[in-house]
Amino acid sequence: MASVKAKEPEVPRKPRRKVLEIGLIRFGEHAVTCVLRNCSETGAALDVGVKHIIPDHFTLIVVHENKIVSCQVIWRKGARIGVS
Repeated sequence: MASVKAKEPEVPRKPRRKVLEIGLIRFGEHAVTCVLRNCSETGAALDVGVKHIIPDHFTLIVVHENKIVSCQVIWRKGARIGVS
């Protein structure tokens, strides 16, 4: 008899709000402009451009809100990254 793998409990996603704001990704002595596309209490999606190599950990400055947050990349798809 084949074993049945237990289904992992689904984690409810936090509601995301769509935004279109300018951000600045800072790592080391480098800074890369990005666009915040959506955000929630736990993360955000950023458009960074395919030519930029963004590290897994960086500081994000949300220009309009004058807010600085530490980010970790969760996923990458083309020019967009998801961070927590």
